[in-house]
Amino acid sequence: MALSMYDASVPVLKHMLNNLAVILQKSAEHADSRKIEPGVLVNARLFPDMFPLARQVQIATDQAKGCAARLAGIAIPSFEDNETTFDELLARIAKTTAFLDSIEALQIDGSEDRDIVLQLHEIKLEFKGQDYLLKWVLPNFYFHVTTAYNILRHNGVEIGKRDFLAI
Repeated sequence: MALSMYDASVPVLKHMLNNLAVILQKSAEHADSRKIEPGVLVNARLFPDMFPLARQVQIATDQAKGCAARLAGIAIPSFEDNETTFDELLARIAKTTAFLDSIEALQIDGSEDRDIVLQLHEIKLEFKGQDYLLKWVLPNFYFHVTTAYNILRHNGVEIGKRDFLAI
C-alpha cells in the first residue's frame, strides 16, 4: 500500500501538534507549581538571536495550516500572531487542529505534482507538492516543535522524549 500525501501530512502534523499541546499544558502546570511567572517561559529563548517559545509555536502552527491548505488548493486561514499566554498558545493549536480536521484526504491526495510557490521576503521558493511537504514543511515544522520543546526543557520543565513522541 502506498503512502498518500494526506497520510504523510495531516495525521503527522496533528499528532505532533497534540503532543506540543500536552507539553505546553505541562509547562503551564510547572510554572504554576513553582510560582514562575508563565510569561517567563512563553518569552524564553534558547539563544538571544532565536525566536521565543510563543513564536516557535506560531510558526509550527503556520507550517501545519499552510501545508494542508496549499496541498488542498484552498485559502490558508489567517491567525494573528498575538499569543502571550499558555492558554492562548493552546487555543492557537486547537484552531489549527480544527482546521486540519476540516481537510479531507481527497483534497490532498494527488497533490504530489501541484505547484507550490512561497514568497519569503525577497526569496521566491518553488516546489512540487511532494518536495514541499518532505523537504520544506516537515523539516521546518519539526524544527520549531523541537525548539519549543528544548526551550521548555532547558528552563526546567520536567518533560522528556516520551512527551515529545507521546509514547
